[in-house]
Amino acid sequence: MDWPAALIAAVALPAAAAAIGLAWRSRAGRVRTVHDGGRAGDDAATSTTATASRDLGVATEAFGDSATLVQFSTAYCSRCPATARELASIADDYPGVRHVEVDLTHRPEVADRFRVLQTPTTLILDARGATTARIAGVPRSHEVRDRLDELTGRSRVPS
Repeated sequence: MDWPAALIAAVALPAAAAAIGLAWRSRAGRVRTVHDGGRAGDDAATSTTATASRDLGVATEAFGDSATLVQFSTAYCSRCPATARELASIADDYPGVRHVEVDLTHRPEVADRFRVLQTPTTLILDARGATTARIAGVPRSHEVRDRLDELTGRSRVPS
């Protein structure tokens, strides 16, 4: 290989890797709206809290009356404990909103059903148990609050 081609490759490859990394990082933690209105695990048009409870393996009583933040975690996830604390804190600020953590460490069938490719992954469920939003990675608190404001009808001044 001649020197000019090697120099171009030496500059182009790290630049391309940096661009891809920045693009991936900018998408991580963003709230993505789910338009089908069904359960997160499939495209069913009807969804109930009981169905979501069964699919997740969580008691129906754990779900909020207005919304539920479902966080998928694993024992090996370094960011999951801090995410759980943040989501629990957000849920505490909203009447009728609960945070539920689902450990996927020994439950690959749940990860498959809900298409979880990384942890933490968070779903925002409405009052009937339908997924309204999905967040891959550490959620951005202000975006979670914005979505909960929409679901609960709460109005707040942005911070």
